[in-house]
Amino acid sequence: MRLFIGVELSDTVEARAAGIAERLRQTLGRRATARWIAAENLHITLWFLGEVADDRVAAMMSAVNSPFTVPSFDLELRGAGAFPPHGPPRVFWIGVAAGQDSLQALHDELAVRLQPLGFEPELRAYSAHLTIARVKECRSREVRDLLREIEADAGRCHISAVTVFRSRLSPKGASYEPLLRVPLE
Repeated sequence: MRLFIGVELSDTVEARAAGIAERLRQTLGRRATARWIAAENLHITLWFLGEVADDRVAAMMSAVNSPFTVPSFDLELRGAGAFPPHGPPRVFWIGVAAGQDSLQALHDELAVRLQPLGFEPELRAYSAHLTIARVKECRSREVRDLLREIEADAGRCHISAVTVFRSRLSPKGASYEPLLRVPLE
């Protein structure tokens, strides 16, 4: 089963982020080819688990299924950019303007819960962001300038839980199913 852990956004923030993505898609035109994330799939990833064998799912769910010590918090999404910071972009994102410390603390708490089960974090440091597109090809060096210039304020929402998602891949793209919601303190 393909799994990841993240936080869900409010419907309002999802809609605003999807609007930003659509404006960016139109602004970029043929400068970039990308797979744009559907509004209902927008989330902040805390930990990508990948394919988890059925016999390990129960242990992972048990490790995650107790309230987090991080208090609920407000998350604000603003500003656009691309990863990696240099070279051809692979991801377009909206940044975290408020709530970064809380997201980092959740990631750190997940590390304590998941690493004993053999789920290792990515090698690069955790960087909270909202992925709005996965870039297939970029034909222009000015794309990063356009990202900085676009009005990208998706607003603010309250985060009070961490969600374990199942990711199902298909030729039409991924769909995400919430399996477990665990409250914050």
